[in-house]
Amino acid sequence: MQLSFLRPLYDRPGPWCSVYLDASADTEDAHPALDLRWRALERRLMEQGADEASIAALDRVIRGHDPMVGDYGLAVFASHGRVVLSEYLSAPPLRDLASFAPLPHVMPLLAQRGEQVAWVRVVADRLGADAMAVSAGGVPRRAHVAGRDEFPLRRAKPGGWSQSRYQRAAMEAWHQNAGDVTAATVDLADRVGADVVVVAGDVRATGMIAAQMPERWQDLVVRTDAGSRAGGADQTMLDDLTVQTIAEVADQRISAALDRFGVQEDVGGGLDAVVSALQRNQVDTMIIVDDPSANGELWIGAEPTEIAVDPGQLAAMSVTDPQRVRADAALVRALVGTDAALTVLGPEEAPELTDGVGAVLRYVDPSTPGRENG
Repeated sequence: MQLSFLRPLYDRPGPWCSVYLDASADTEDAHPALDLRWRALERRLMEQGADEASIAALDRVIRGHDPMVGDYGLAVFASHGRVVLSEYLSAPPLRDLASFAPLPHVMPLLAQRGEQVAWVRVVADRLGADAMAVSAGGVPRRAHVAGRDEFPLRRAKPGGWSQSRYQRAAMEAWHQNAGDVTAATVDLADRVGADVVVVAGDVRATGMIAAQMPERWQDLVVRTDAGSRAGGADQTMLDDLTVQTIAEVADQRISAALDRFGVQEDVGGGLDAVVSALQRNQVDTMIIVDDPSANGELWIGAEPTEIAVDPGQLAAMSVTDPQRVRADAALVRALVGTDAALTVLGPEEAPELTDGVGAVLRYVDPSTPGRENG
């Protein structure tokens, strides 16, 4: 996953308040329950020495957020009296959490987010289409495309000399409307950087739209006759197919990262090797196994590449005031600062990954640990 959305967290100095809490609104007492959970986390922040201004800023955001239907969570990060990032979680966190530390504690958010896939879904008929696009950050965009030509769009069979003229006019109208829908679809796909485009609905309309998509999008189009624009239509099959398609794209990304890691001849595996690669700005994608119980630590300086397994390494880099921080927090800061990506795996997906972490490298040089000098 790309981590640029976290950049605001590292553009400001710490320390940081990081809060994760269950904000589910599925019961009548949801609001009092949220209040109790937040008060418990508020006390934890106070006990850790968090400043009153940041706690007050968190309070305003948590109590004032727009509730969602059903089970969900919130992740909120504040520093020096300002909430810098707040995110809805699609499910409650594994446990409510509040930390006050030099760096924001973002790994629970990233683990729950998983691979972010940007997608567009178009439900079309011969009159137009309804489209929805979601960016990799989860920001939805919607569009309604009405056909320019409202000529009767069913191929009439009037018979006699006029039959072929009516059929030609109907086909021209279908093509015009499909062209409008295609243009709107491409515009949405370009805006969100779509990884997949689901084209659903009327078989003839989806065929025309898919055929008119520019070549660069052809391999990303998935066609289905599920879904309908009719009022009250059951979209369950279409929703299931959309989720399955997005999941397949995410799985392909993870597999590609693991394949690239696997051909590096054991370079980039283990914490020491990853830290060394981050110091050199060599990491393209870091792979980490999600372990909520992890409590390892690393040392950091002011710059993202000032990261080390012991303070002596930073002293050699002329860092005069190293800080000891959570290892996962230090690793993510270095990834964001070097424009590297992250792939989070479940424990069963990479059982042989040394220290639960590895790196796909941008390049390998003779000084990289684990490679013989030639």
